[in-house]
Amino acid sequence: MSETDVKRYAIVGLGGRSRFYYQALADTYRDRAKLVAFCDVNQTRMDYANSIISGQFGHEPVKTYKAWDFNRMIEESKPDIVIVTSIDRTHDRYIIGAMQLGCDVITEKPMTIDEVRCQAILDAVKSTGRKLRVTFNYRYAPYNTKIRELIMDGTIGDINSVHFEWLLNTTHGADYFRRWHRDKRNSGGLLVHKATHHFDLVNFWLGTRPVTVFAMGDLMFYGRENAEKRGITKFYYRAHGSENAKDDPFALHMERHPQLSKLYLDAEAEDGYLRDQSVFGDGISIEDTMAVMVRYENRAMMTYSLNAYLPWEGYRIAFNGTKGRIQVNVCEASYINAGDVPAAEGTVRTKDITVFPMFGQPYSVKVEEAKGGHGGGDPRLLEDLFGTPPPDRFKRAASHIDGAMSVLTGIAANKSIRTGLPVNIRDLVSF
Repeated sequence: MSETDVKRYAIVGLGGRSRFYYQALADTYRDRAKLVAFCDVNQTRMDYANSIISGQFGHEPVKTYKAWDFNRMIEESKPDIVIVTSIDRTHDRYIIGAMQLGCDVITEKPMTIDEVRCQAILDAVKSTGRKLRVTFNYRYAPYNTKIRELIMDGTIGDINSVHFEWLLNTTHGADYFRRWHRDKRNSGGLLVHKATHHFDLVNFWLGTRPVTVFAMGDLMFYGRENAEKRGITKFYYRAHGSENAKDDPFALHMERHPQLSKLYLDAEAEDGYLRDQSVFGDGISIEDTMAVMVRYENRAMMTYSLNAYLPWEGYRIAFNGTKGRIQVNVCEASYINAGDVPAAEGTVRTKDITVFPMFGQPYSVKVEEAKGGHGGGDPRLLEDLFGTPPPDRFKRAASHIDGAMSVLTGIAANKSIRTGLPVNIRDLVSF
């Protein structure tokens, strides 16, 4: 491969998810990709990332830039592609800034958190002509791809309704209430930050787009007031150094996790970010209990439920079609973001897909096994981003339009919760 064929990459936002990308670029794909710069508000985190790529993969440390020097980073390091893994509310800033300076962009989900930012991104793609991809890794998990295949091939005819239940447990689910996600101004809440995966999967599986959304949601388990109602009397602001946190099963003790210590505990004096806040503290503005109804362009209807404090992690979904029904059950392993190796995120314990023909015997569908995070989807996503993927009849690579249609379902749901009214997607943005 010639030097002109090698793409240059910069990463902005060096929190937990960034390692997924910089490790792949420094190791597996270093013959076709060149990592050239890091950008973050925190120098300690950038230094830690450089120690990983140099110490574990023999990659030379890359130049680091503070967030306010983002434009200078692009001018000096000249990346072809910028990877955005920063806090959600800043995605639009870096996506638009990178495209205006001549770069293509890969962004972590969600693409953004509200309709104003979404419109600005859509307008920037049009005005600059640059490419923007959103990394929906769940599409690439073999069992999720198999669902797409069954529906595409007409196994149960036209889909009329979907019932979708996603469960977040007291390890992974609780983690959203310890960190910056707990503030809706940062994350858009779980209907944007987490459910963007789920809403994208439905769009992907059904090959359609949302039209109308109605939702309800509330904070019913986490937060101090809810804890007081259940008789809890011991409270604390953060786990580190707290006596009251020692016996709390919801507490995160960063000193027990080397990577969390290096990324956050050692870095907090620089920017004041506390990664281990109490899930039963004040100041939580996101919901933990959510119910959504969606109508799609193909007239299908979905009922959706998301709860963030349950005893197991995973999802159940049923598709009702004109020729039968498909039922899916997936149980995932518990994990804490950046608390384990990246491959541990979203690994699957059990999964089963059952088809119920309208007139016939039910049968189980065999699904190939795959290693890697998010049900085996992570390695396939990386190959699609940085490698030479084969032709894909399922069209799993997600564009900015896919990113918008996913996040707009959650944005509409948030608006519906605020107003008590159904929301039309077309009233939020124009394409």
